[in-house]
Amino acid sequence: MKKDDSENIELDLLLEAIFRKYGYDFRDYSKSSLKRRVDHSLDESGLGSISELQHEVLFNTDTFDRLLLDLSINVTEMFRDPAFFKAVRAELLPKLDQRPVLKIWHAGCATGEEAYSMAILLQETGLLDKSQVYATDFNEMVLDQARQGIFAVDRVKRYTFNYQKAGGTESFASYYNARYDLAILDKSLRENVIFADHNLVTDGVFGEMDLILCRNVLIYFTRELQDKAFKLFFDSLREGGFLCLGSKESIHFSRYSGEFEDFIYEQKIYRKKTGSKAKQG
Repeated sequence: MKKDDSENIELDLLLEAIFRKYGYDFRDYSKSSLKRRVDHSLDESGLGSISELQHEVLFNTDTFDRLLLDLSINVTEMFRDPAFFKAVRAELLPKLDQRPVLKIWHAGCATGEEAYSMAILLQETGLLDKSQVYATDFNEMVLDQARQGIFAVDRVKRYTFNYQKAGGTESFASYYNARYDLAILDKSLRENVIFADHNLVTDGVFGEMDLILCRNVLIYFTRELQDKAFKLFFDSLREGGFLCLGSKESIHFSRYSGEFEDFIYEQKIYRKKTGSKAKQG
């Protein structure tokens, strides 16, 4: 048996152990992506093999917590992909302006930067007071960080550039207070985003949403797991609601592509068709 085959078996056993011990299900995530993340965890821990890591994960919760951070997809920034947020501001939010209450779900929110970016958009378009913004992730540690609304001040230049490219109408500096080497987001933004634990793999429908954003998460899923997530999004959206994906993701060629129509094709923004019924399974 080749070394790669043995390591794949080790990886499968590690993922099964995580699921059975802690309830986090990575078994249908992209194996190549998981392997890179596990290898990084091995390098950091000084352990010699995935089997050794599995033993530590089963009997040492601190090791599991560190591994969970590696397995989580936490790469994000405020107004990431400015053209996307510019399109949301100019073309998507006006379509939702007449809703008496606007419900928005950021699925896989990581440390919350994109959810806070949405809160800024809503404030500048006069929709924040009637909006309910929910941001979810399966990792409680990153959720705790997200709730604080604090980021390193050296990121401000990048975030300001993104905000301006996204069509920001105010000074980005008005949305945070700088203290030493930290930037703390304005209290009004933090109060209007609700962070909650939700796992796209194992948990169920999340309310009746007008807008769902799940950007740069599904690229780490297998096709089967992507279809499971698309059904979850379909069931969680109101008729005529919108689904936003990342730049390298698409609902086309999935089992549920027929249940959505392109709204802004270039920005991977789709609209749930009226009267459509999602397939079972």
